[in-house]
Amino acid sequence: MKILVIHGPNLNLLGQREINVYGDQSLKEINNTLKELAKELGIELSIKQSNHEGEIVDFIQDAKDCHGILINPAAYTHTSVAIRDSIAAVDLPTVEVHLSNIYKREEFRKQSLIAPAALGQISGFGLQSYVLGLRALHTMLNAKK
Repeated sequence: MKILVIHGPNLNLLGQREINVYGDQSLKEINNTLKELAKELGIELSIKQSNHEGEIVDFIQDAKDCHGILINPAAYTHTSVAIRDSIAAVDLPTVEVHLSNIYKREEFRKQSLIAPAALGQISGFGLQSYVLGLRALHTMLNAKK
């Protein structure tokens, strides 16, 4: 089983930016945690990060060899019809994750354009949002077998 993990804009600055909102873990630490969990679950991961909307769309469209997608679209959650449409187009089970609870933040962050195209969304648990998201996606994919 292969899962594509996509980190959106500014997540490359984790551990340095707005620690009170996003925590003190770096993207490298998040990726290492995901790799350890993937090994335990027998999952192969392909991990990507981009600050560019079109590149994220390309990652999704190029995921033909993957069984599912775990995505933190970051700020594009609230603005990107293109990312939402690419998720719908490839028809791969997708779980949306966020480090912060987007529903406890500014009003504009409370709407996700991605969620309607995803299996589900996990937010507000920091690093554990990713862990829970990967576990949920793994469970859902195994149930389809």
